[in-house]
Amino acid sequence: MAEQTEDIVGLVESVVRPLVEFPDDLEITSSDAEDGSILVEVRVNEEDAGKVIGRQGRVIKAIRTLARAAASRTNTHVEVELLD
Repeated sequence: MAEQTEDIVGLVESVVRPLVEFPDDLEITSSDAEDGSILVEVRVNEEDAGKVIGRQGRVIKAIRTLARAAASRTNTHVEVELLD
C-alpha cells in the first residue's frame, strides 16, 4: 500500500510542479485512511492556487481524475485536496 501511495503522490507532484511559479512552496502529503483509501493534500503558494485550480476547476478535476485512474488498478479510492 505504501508503494502505491508513493506512486500516486509522485504522479500528482509531476503534474502540479510544472504549473506553479513557486515550486519551493509546493508540499504534497498523503495519509492512508482506515477504510483503505488515500488522501493526498497539496499545498501551494497562494499566488499559484488559481493555476492549480484552473478555470472552473478544470485543472484540479483533471488531477483528481488522473490520481483516481492510477489507483483504480488496485481498487483503491483516492481523494486529492488543495489546501489553503
